[in-house]
Amino acid sequence: MTEFIGMPAPRPRPRGGAPVAVAVAVADLEARLAALRSRREPYVLATVVRAQRPTSAKAGDRALVLPDGTIEGFVGGVCATDTVRAQSLRLLRHTGRATLLRITPEAEAPHEEDGLVAVGQPCLSGGTLEIFLEAVLPALLVHVYGDSPIARAFASVGTAMGYQVESTADPLAAVAEDTSAVLVASHGVAEEPVLRDALAKGVPYVGLIASRKRGAAVLAQVEGGERVHVPAGLDIGARTPGEVAVSVFAEIIGLR
Repeated sequence: MTEFIGMPAPRPRPRGGAPVAVAVAVADLEARLAALRSRREPYVLATVVRAQRPTSAKAGDRALVLPDGTIEGFVGGVCATDTVRAQSLRLLRHTGRATLLRITPEAEAPHEEDGLVAVGQPCLSGGTLEIFLEAVLPALLVHVYGDSPIARAFASVGTAMGYQVESTADPLAAVAEDTSAVLVASHGVAEEPVLRDALAKGVPYVGLIASRKRGAAVLAQVEGGERVHVPAGLDIGARTPGEVAVSVFAEIIGLR
């Protein structure tokens, strides 16, 4: 299975190798979330939705969990923090789904059902916490090259699907490192530089709008051209630019 949303390189761990929990003010946390989103970095937002005493955390307390295990904010003492960290990293690495985490002395063994994970309270203080864990992953990034009706249709359809689309008519515009798909629809104008850049960066899906014959001639000049999808898209009898765009995004979804 092709992985389309890559994780960023792990951030350096604090001295000693263990992730840490960092206290931050509410305003600082909001600013931190905005900065992470702007840099397309994944994280988990943990929010205490219910606290049954004795617990140090209260309903409304929040923290974010980074891919290296660092926690910024407050959702409880060390026992709760360790559990939140473990479950959050699990979401980032495997499911990407939102989960309600229940930490309670009533759970003798870990229990999981749709949307809920219940684990035992490892500390002697007791108390029950329910913490909503929301994995926030960057939108799939699509690089569209070309100034044509099909290129514009790619941008419109991709945006409607919730993807982040970067459109350009400049063949020298760099393809971002975490790009998931590159779509070339320039109809013969400077296609090779864009294809080479996408292939060199290991973009999971690279599509070229061209006939099979012309596409083979173009790719003969591009190292690794066998990885390029040409003609791009599923064969659904597409004719209009919008239909072609749908067929290509359907192929991308299928490969994911």
